[in-house]
Amino acid sequence: MINKKASLLFLSLCTALVLVACGGSGNASNSGDQVLNLVATAEIPTMDSALADDTVAFTVLTNVNEGLYRQTLDGTLELGMAAEDPVVSEDGLTYTFKIRENANWSNGDPVTAQDFVYGWQKLVDPETAASYSYMMSGVIANATQIMNGEMKPEELGVTALDDKTLEVQLETNLPYFKDLLSLTMFFPQNKAVVEELGDDYALSSDNLVYNGPFMLEDWVAAGVSWTYVKNPNYWDAETVALDQINVDVMKETSTSLNLYDTDATDRILLKGEYVSQRAGDPEMHTMPTSSVFYLKFSQNDPNSPLTNKNIRKAIAMAFDKKAYSEVVLQDGSIPANALVPRGLALDPETQEDFREQNGDLLSYDVAAAQEYWEAGLEELGVDSIELELLSDDTDNSKRSSEFIQSQLTSNLEGLKINLRNVPFKVRLEADNSGDYDIQLSGWGADYADPINFLELFETGNGNNTSKYSNPEFDALIAESRTETEDLKARWNLLLEAEKIMMEDGAIGPVYQRANAVLEKDYVENIAEHLVGAEYSYKWTSIKE
Repeated sequence: MINKKASLLFLSLCTALVLVACGGSGNASNSGDQVLNLVATAEIPTMDSALADDTVAFTVLTNVNEGLYRQTLDGTLELGMAAEDPVVSEDGLTYTFKIRENANWSNGDPVTAQDFVYGWQKLVDPETAASYSYMMSGVIANATQIMNGEMKPEELGVTALDDKTLEVQLETNLPYFKDLLSLTMFFPQNKAVVEELGDDYALSSDNLVYNGPFMLEDWVAAGVSWTYVKNPNYWDAETVALDQINVDVMKETSTSLNLYDTDATDRILLKGEYVSQRAGDPEMHTMPTSSVFYLKFSQNDPNSPLTNKNIRKAIAMAFDKKAYSEVVLQDGSIPANALVPRGLALDPETQEDFREQNGDLLSYDVAAAQEYWEAGLEELGVDSIELELLSDDTDNSKRSSEFIQSQLTSNLEGLKINLRNVPFKVRLEADNSGDYDIQLSGWGADYADPINFLELFETGNGNNTSKYSNPEFDALIAESRTETEDLKARWNLLLEAEKIMMEDGAIGPVYQRANAVLEKDYVENIAEHLVGAEYSYKWTSIKE
């Protein structure tokens, strides 16, 4: 998702003046060109697939690169760099992949099995300090030991048997292993290019090579605009209709709407009152997502009042999430009363949705919140608490922070909330360093399994910057990884893990996001994904 996708997450952007200066070429349908003009929610923090940990980077990387598999237009998997489905050993622990003979990098180099070995070893190498290295822990053989400094990266369970044959050794027989292989952290990297460029690698579009449908142009680190152009060396280039995509980062919804109405951009997201203003517009649709946003409570400081469970639960239950969704967002988002989103995963026996089955675990309840609050204050021996709420600096994020601040301080006597709204990249840096009290954060699913959300708060997980820790919760997550035969038993372990986490007030769930999208009627087939990268443009075209 989220930190991170944190997913994840809200927004950070440029001014209208910048947009006009660097914007797209106008209404693509007027020119007859296959050119798409878009706006992005934030700058790209990194283009190194081993370091990416947010939705913006995931989306860009997925469109310019490719793993062994790729999500299709309807969200199923298709072969990517893999020429065919793998040969799997009888015990389910060894996968052997053949890499496409016609798979090449944008500089003409062939994509090889060694490129995957190099990229995966780089991810788990402790020197890389990749927050997403945990995705290989307990999955690829020896990954955990390498991450702990007990083994060398070269001992990871991935081997190039020859230039086009990749062998992968798993730690355990995972039911969702193939779903991981379309994700950015499992992408290959061209070792020769990375080592030649050294510290300059991935700092600009010129210092990258690409093996996906598009190539990046006109981008530098922290840049507020970039361009995709069709990659002629992509193995499936004939499927790609678009010649170019122009992207600008923007801050104000009002500015993006003006650009949309003047045909300077072809697709935007609406928030707040702008959604109701366009009610009934035939060009507007609702895009469901798996992203859940929540208040993340930092326990990095042992003296913080947020180390007290009653204080956390009080804050988690003291604001009206329904009013927030309907008044502040107005985009179809719904209140969240736990971590795992609706619509993500189904019970392997009953086919009941995980969220429906586990129910609402931390709902809005002022009376209960005030009881927890008083108990927490008494345990701490104080009568007031002052905390800071960290969030992004967009107009919607500021309104969100102000709403939550008002609700919490009105319902919890003695609580003072100070707001810190910063650019998206700055928030990610603060998240990574633990420099926050409460953070409005979020996560979008990488793959359709509840563990993808729950393991975020496992002790030692790189994304667990709040430092929440519960041995019972950790044990359930660990057991769920090894229980690969009885899928119902595994499911029950995950249900119980979420209950423990919510009983601890590890987070304060806020909402599950939906996007209100305005999209020109001449734009066809932008893939909107529930898991992984939010958007893919491989099949997108401009209707003549």
